[in-house]
This record gives sequence, C-alpha cells and structure tokens, in this order.
Amino acid sequence: MEITAGGLLEIRITHADVGKRVSVRRVEADPSGRPSFTDTVGVLTSWTEGVLTITRKDGLSVHIAESTLVAGKIVPPAPARRKGPTASFEELARVTARAWQPLESEPLGEWTLRAAAGFTRRANSALPLGDPGIPLDEALARVTSWYARRRLPAYVQAATGALGTQERLCAELERRGWANEVSAEVRIAALAPIGDVAAAAASEVRLTRAPDEEWLGRYGRVKDAEVARKVLVAGGSVWFATLPGRAIGRMVVDGRWAGFAAVEVDPGERRRGHATAVMTALARRALEEGASAAWLQVETDNPGARALYDGMGFATHHAYHHFRAAV
Repeated sequence: MEITAGGLLEIRITHADVGKRVSVRRVEADPSGRPSFTDTVGVLTSWTEGVLTITRKDGLSVHIAESTLVAGKIVPPAPARRKGPTASFEELARVTARAWQPLESEPLGEWTLRAAAGFTRRANSALPLGDPGIPLDEALARVTSWYARRRLPAYVQAATGALGTQERLCAELERRGWANEVSAEVRIAALAPIGDVAAAAASEVRLTRAPDEEWLGRYGRVKDAEVARKVLVAGGSVWFATLPGRAIGRMVVDGRWAGFAAVEVDPGERRRGHATAVMTALARRALEEGASAAWLQVETDNPGARALYDGMGFATHHAYHHFRAAV
C-alpha cells in the first residue's frame, strides 16, 4: 500500500521498492523544538521493523525511522554524461581490475578473491562482480578464511553511485560490522584533450616498460620491491613515466581505455605542473596505441588531486569502497 502523508508532500515508496534509487525527506526537531527537514538520496537497501536504510553514492548508509518520513519518491539514475566517454559499471570495473592485478586469485562464484602479499588494497581484496553462488554469510566466511590463511586482513571492494553498482552489498557489509576503511572515485574523461595540454616539461618525461629504482622510491608504498614490480608490470600495455627528480606516473592501455595511476610528485616540487606533464606524456603514448578514453582512481580525501583532475576534464563515474572485516 502506498502511504500518503497528505498536503503537498507524499510518501510514494513502499517496501516493494527496496533496491531502487529514492529521494526521501524526514522531519526532526532541532534543539529549539522547531521542525527540521533533511533530504537523503540513494538506494533503498532495506525497510524492516519500521526503519529504512538508504545507501548513498558515497557508500554511507543512512537509517531513517519510518515515523519521521514526510516525503519519498523513486528517482531515476543520474543522467548520462553528454561529453566524453560512456561506460557501464561492469565494463569499468573489469578494466580497472585488469590494470592492477594480484599475484594470486581464486573464484568464488562470480566473485574473485585476490592477494598480492599485502601490496595495496586493490590487489588484496575480494571483487564481487555478481553472485558468489552461496548465501552471503557463507561467502563472507570463506573470504575471511581465505585471507586469514595468507595472514592478510579480509577486504571486500564494493561500488556505489552508478547504474548496476552494489549499494545493497555495502549495506549488508556494514550491518555485519565490516568497516568502510577507504573510499575512492573512479573518474573518466576523453583522452585527446589530456594529450593536447601544452605542458613544456612533457618532453622531459622518460617512459619505460618497467619501474626503475627511482620510480619505486618515489612511489612510497613499496615494502617488497619484488612483489611491487610483479603487480605493477602486469596488465595490458603498461608504461611508467618518470620526470627525473620531480614526479612519476603509471598507465595501462587496455583497448579504448588508458588508465592512469601512481601519479606522485615530490613534495618540494608540487604546484609546478609536473603531474600534468607526466599525464600528458602518458596520454600521448596511449593515443598512439589507439586509446580514446581515460580513467583513474582518486581517494575522496585527496582534495589536491581531485582539483587537478577536475581541471583536466575528469568526471566521477562511480565510487568504490574497501570494507574490512571486523576483527
């Protein structure tokens, strides 16, 4: 039954709308006792025992008492981009996974368990692109056991914010005590404008097929150089960029996509265009290899990088989150 609050505000959602993207408004009293309205947009991931759970595009779940609702409706997915490349979530998820491969993997239904001796969460987390083929609690137990045997923390990488992403899984992980340890945006852009940037230092960028000692030292996340090299050189057509003494970057060309990662600038050399020069040099090489679209991942708590990528035309496609099992 549809619930109607009366007046101009209507609650046009029901329990049957779990799994759909909704917009709701709730009312609460502020400290002075006056009514205060709050709007929430996201996927309705559950509605049980008088409480709605709405998982937002940033991966956070909001729990709302049914008694506080004053309005609610189903809303369509965010409009498709009118400029630059278009892509489904599944296409991008598989492209990004191929660009940062583990040293070992094992299927769990349509999930993939990935490990690389702890080098980066991306290579040491379960990737759930489909049905694990068993109940979720059993799947998570197997994930936890698989990583425990390798003396690694258990992570699940799950996405939000686009058609086909995994808001319901995020909510279920949160309900079971898994902590959202880090979130990042997957951003996409047309490749040609990046290669067209007039970056004078781009001609000084050295491109190689493997990372040298300077590159690994600048990256800063390397504890075991042998493990890091194995992960970093795997993928499609992989390139490493070095602007000596100043900046580095990595790129993987995979069909129409060029994926940028590990763009690092020496702290004393920042805001001098070095990151732009590295990306421009890599983009020009990708264009020569026939790529036309670009993607990258940037953590949500990195405002400097996000501003740089805004200026280069990158727009957020979806977000992903690494949930860690409760200890």
